[in-house]
Amino acid sequence: MSIPAHLLGRIFLAIPFLVFGILHLMGADQMAGMVPKWVPGGVFWVYFTGIAEIAAGGAFLTGKKVKLAGQLAALLVLVYVLTIHLPGMMGATDAAAGQMSMMALLKDLGLVGGALLASHSASE
Repeated sequence: MSIPAHLLGRIFLAIPFLVFGILHLMGADQMAGMVPKWVPGGVFWVYFTGIAEIAAGGAFLTGKKVKLAGQLAALLVLVYVLTIHLPGMMGATDAAAGQMSMMALLKDLGLVGGALLASHSASE
């Protein structure tokens, strides 16, 4: 029995979205501090993005609405890159904090790429 590569890719892409979404819901109060100060709503956005990540992960797992989920997930994570990780990297006060922000930025860029690839290869 052979599992198609595109199915494995969707499953592997779904895992971080599902886990990160659950972590957003479980640790919303702690994560609210990561929401940029100029964005009103704080903890609301943590819950909102957690639910969005779980929805994207579910779409990747089930194969339903993958095109839409991939495009929206890519946009969401690109917003993380531009509003959280890049400013964190540029404004880091020590090398370790800068490296952590850079790793998160690169990981999220990989998720953006994976989501866009899943969206592009979706048949719906």
